[in-house]
Amino acid sequence: MKKFLLFFWNIFIAVRNHIKDLLFYIKDFFYTRTHKAPVIMSCEETVKYILSTGCSVSRFGDGEMKLIYGKNLIFQKAEPKLRKRLSEVLSSDSDELLICLPSIFNNSQLSDRNDSKYWKKHLAYTRKYWYQNLQKDKKYGNAFISRYYIARKDKADVIQQYFELIKKIWNEKDIVIVEGEKSRLGMGNDLFDNAASIQRILCPSSECFRMYDNILNEIKKQSTSKLILLSIGPTASIMPYDLCRLGYQAIDIGNIDTEYEWYLMGATEKTPVKNKMVYEAGAGAGVGEADDPEYLSQIIAKIY
Repeated sequence: MKKFLLFFWNIFIAVRNHIKDLLFYIKDFFYTRTHKAPVIMSCEETVKYILSTGCSVSRFGDGEMKLIYGKNLIFQKAEPKLRKRLSEVLSSDSDELLICLPSIFNNSQLSDRNDSKYWKKHLAYTRKYWYQNLQKDKKYGNAFISRYYIARKDKADVIQQYFELIKKIWNEKDIVIVEGEKSRLGMGNDLFDNAASIQRILCPSSECFRMYDNILNEIKKQSTSKLILLSIGPTASIMPYDLCRLGYQAIDIGNIDTEYEWYLMGATEKTPVKNKMVYEAGAGAGVGEADDPEYLSQIIAKIY
């Protein structure tokens, strides 16, 4: 009897959720008829803009938007101060800071993505929150600059050309990588081999925002001539806003190393990467201690 009731209960839940989704899709359909989608550069245009202007970069994706409207992530709780600061940065209009959005707001932008179904559902529930925080007639960068490979349907030679392009951002520059303690960007590959020098500040793998002031103060010990590359989740969406006002060029580089690793291995789906934290594939389960001498020599601070 229990199995029988459970079977029908699961059917009821599935039907209820389907109807709920359908209502949001209909609501979103009419919302798009009265609200203009933001103008977003291509990934290539975004990188070229960064190269030509030397601007700082804050990227916003589904995770940041979920936090803004109060939904916790696996690795970051939607604290009131975090939500407020994310909204502040997303709605900012500084010439020194390029705000990047995911190129998902038009169906044409989703045509070459194998995760289009996910994004359409995400927008059905969140589009109004996005639009409420955006500037009218502002041109935005593309948040997928560090998400260029795995979600593309067409994984052609253009991928290699793109990675060669984005590497120019740190070409012959002294860089400081601010990353989660087991992210290990560039360890074991050539992603940052063209940088003049590399230093690393290691941060918590989760709830990083609670250490915001400590991380910022540690970065401020470095010369403003150094390029700051941030890979610390939603905290990295906020920090470039503060750093650029202090004279730094700071870029939220996100999961660029994971995408590069997937590109190098020819992966067709999200796959664990040896000795690196990948939340989307096993959440870094079994990731051990790093034993790469070059990587270890680059660590200048640990903030846990």
